[in-house]
Amino acid sequence: MASVTVSEPLSGSDAPSAVGLVLARPVRLLGLEPFFMEFIAGLEETMAERDLSILLQVVPEQDAEVETYRRWAARRSVDAVIVVNLVEGDRRPEVLHELGMPFLLVGAGNEPGFPAVRTDHAGAERAALAYLRELGHLQIARVSGPAQLLHTQARTVALIEDCRSVGVEPILLEGDYSDEAGAALTRRLLALSEPPTAILYDNDVMAVAGLRAAQDLGLVVPDQLSLVAWDDSTLCRLASPALTTMSVDVHEYGVRVARSVFEVLDGVPVQERWSPTARLTPRGTTAPARLEQMSAPLIP
Repeated sequence: MASVTVSEPLSGSDAPSAVGLVLARPVRLLGLEPFFMEFIAGLEETMAERDLSILLQVVPEQDAEVETYRRWAARRSVDAVIVVNLVEGDRRPEVLHELGMPFLLVGAGNEPGFPAVRTDHAGAERAALAYLRELGHLQIARVSGPAQLLHTQARTVALIEDCRSVGVEPILLEGDYSDEAGAALTRRLLALSEPPTAILYDNDVMAVAGLRAAQDLGLVVPDQLSLVAWDDSTLCRLASPALTTMSVDVHEYGVRVARSVFEVLDGVPVQERWSPTARLTPRGTTAPARLEQMSAPLIP
């Protein structure tokens, strides 16, 4: 089992207080994606107020994550757990409940029953689509993250409903957040007989790779194709042209999660908190759709 562990606490009454965070994803992707590093920075900065440390473990899949929780519970390694990347039929909340481990769900929608910091995934997706429609784009595609993730599903539902409300069908391809997926799926989209005039990507890494793939095919961005990335980062700002993004204050997100963790540890009701609202940051990869984009393939 591939793993990365930070500050493994000792068990027992003299052990330092710690909060556990398990990321079930390939280590190589974690190294590429800035999101979680910024998120953890916000957590650490705030938890330092109570001399709390973070025990971070990276595992390949959710079964390994559950085994990590069982090990932590047996060793009393952590005082609480932060659960991220919720999936359909997620069993982790029930497992943690059975183990008697306090926990907080992060990125939940409106699912009731457990303490959580929630996110309006659908509202942010609709804001991105509204911006593209204002630019005249109707042939819109999305390169999503893994389909089993609840936030992917919420964005997908919003995408389909929003596009159908104006009489168009979006194109949806599933990726895995990697640069390989971003490049390959972009090439597939641009090879269609009726390619999109705009593409939304579910993270920054896939978007930067998609931009590079489009340029390698000889397309001029944004004159011939508009691109929008989720999660602003240095990658997006340093791309040429710089990527238009749906930006979230990820550091502040970590701060809000830490505040909720304090309430979980104190055994008091957890206040309703939402992640910072995603905001559109227009840059150099979006422009008004042109008539010729809608009438001919982008690639001869």
